[in-house]
Amino acid sequence: MISSTFKILEVNLSSGRSTIRSLPGVATYLGGSGLAAKLHLDYAKPELAWDDPLQPLIFCIGPLTGFFPLMSKTVCAFTSPLHGQYAESHAGGRSALALRFAGLDALVIIGRSERPMVLHLGANVIEFMDAGYLWGKDALTTGKLLRRILKGSGHRTIMRIGVAGENKSAMACINVDTYRHFGRLGGGAVMGAKNVKAIAIEGNGSQGLPEGKDYGALYDDIYRKLTDTDMMRKYHNLGTASNLEALNELKALPWRNLQATSDPGIEGITGERFADDTLLRNAACSGCPVGCIHIGFVREKFDKDNQYLYRQVGYDYEPIFATGSMLGLTHAPEVLTVMDEVEKAGLDVMSGGVALAWATEALEKGVVTAEQTGIELRFGDVQGYLKAVHLLAGAASEFWKLLAAGTMVAAKHYGGEDFACVLGQEMAGYATGEVFYVSQSLGLRHSHLDTGAYSYDQSNAPKDVDKALAFLLEDERERVVLTSMVACLFARKVYEPDTLRQCLTVLGGRELADNLDDAAASIQKLRWQARMAGGFDPMAVKIPKRFLEVTTWKGQADPEYLESLRLAYATAIIEMSKLPQ
Repeated sequence: MISSTFKILEVNLSSGRSTIRSLPGVATYLGGSGLAAKLHLDYAKPELAWDDPLQPLIFCIGPLTGFFPLMSKTVCAFTSPLHGQYAESHAGGRSALALRFAGLDALVIIGRSERPMVLHLGANVIEFMDAGYLWGKDALTTGKLLRRILKGSGHRTIMRIGVAGENKSAMACINVDTYRHFGRLGGGAVMGAKNVKAIAIEGNGSQGLPEGKDYGALYDDIYRKLTDTDMMRKYHNLGTASNLEALNELKALPWRNLQATSDPGIEGITGERFADDTLLRNAACSGCPVGCIHIGFVREKFDKDNQYLYRQVGYDYEPIFATGSMLGLTHAPEVLTVMDEVEKAGLDVMSGGVALAWATEALEKGVVTAEQTGIELRFGDVQGYLKAVHLLAGAASEFWKLLAAGTMVAAKHYGGEDFACVLGQEMAGYATGEVFYVSQSLGLRHSHLDTGAYSYDQSNAPKDVDKALAFLLEDERERVVLTSMVACLFARKVYEPDTLRQCLTVLGGRELADNLDDAAASIQKLRWQARMAGGFDPMAVKIPKRFLEVTTWKGQADPEYLESLRLAYATAIIEMSKLPQ
């Protein structure tokens, strides 16, 4: 079942030509993150701007995609508009199975279309469709229209951008099948720069399964662990939204641009409150029996006779933090309303929410004026934020254009760097302490999922730089295997190394199984080599003053420990990224 080579479709938008490539090295690169880093090193042009037509947009799946549950993610790789270097973003939906049933391990898009277009492909189709009529449409409307035009069913994914991507915002995401996203680091801007409004992939091919009893028995065992034990129950029930109350109680939930870490207003935005007052249903990515996607509703009045339209909005912890506590909003329906506008605009919700929080404090402090923003913003004022979302996505003035390039870009221009909540990119919702601040600010994706540093902080481990560094390096290496497979990280306790080896073996991948530890170390280094090739300097990373000022459950951060760990991790990254002599 597992081939020794990768099947890669290269599409050149400038020439209108496509090519199937065969790339050896499955046992070395595995797929997903490993394959994405390899392809980016092959295709990317570090000397050119991020939006140059020659820069690639890459989508990769893994060797277990389509064979086992929760192997449901796709890795998207590109040169980021935020920092001009290698970036990865991960998403689920139907994207991974669509690529698998289209017969592909990876899709590489280069060039730029002369006109807005939709790339439509499958096992037996490659089509460039005119999309002039879609340009300017929001991400949700674009998906709705394309579902009517492209009548396929089954394993079909529609990846599209909103106005933020068209305007090449560094916060622009790629919306995947409405409720999932390649969210962080500006992948939507890369699509916009290529004049691609959407990518529709039809999984209209077929895939065989292994013969014999071993595969079925292993599949059943994994399925049972995912559905009949407590391992995944949290994600189905309240979902990650259940973390809000716990982190607020722990004094680790950012409020009002991280001016506080706990607030009584949490009662209006807990996981229980969202479930009781807004939850309509659960949904799942293709190939997942858990159903962690929680879909709430908002009401929109659409005529003078008080008739209402109900809109469905997916939510979980990070969007609630970003458009709720970070903005001082404490009423679940209002949070969902802002979230809905963010979805339409095609903005990454974490970056967008944190950016608006900085803008609000900057207005309060007089760092910027209402004349510059064109709008008044106040923490807790939902109407201001509903307007601001579209100003940010549309880069409506000099202020909003600078903010769309990244919160720290605007802060360096206007002032307010000390209270810009940026850790490499706009922070995730965990004010847990020094290890997390270092992990996100220096991590390859600047993501809270690069490592489990927020959990390490919560364990109240002693301030030992060597132990914290060892944790960061080892946890990253373990996660690299999962993101190369490409597994949902919610299932990391199920897919421990021995289980992964069994999965690979029953699919005929004995060499991959035997080489898993070496591949993990190699891919970890390869990804850092891809990042460093673009000019990343770990030693230059700074952590804003706000993270030292705020009081958490452990008190204020220890600046000496924070700096020592930052330097140690930066040194380790530089060592990992060195090419062999």
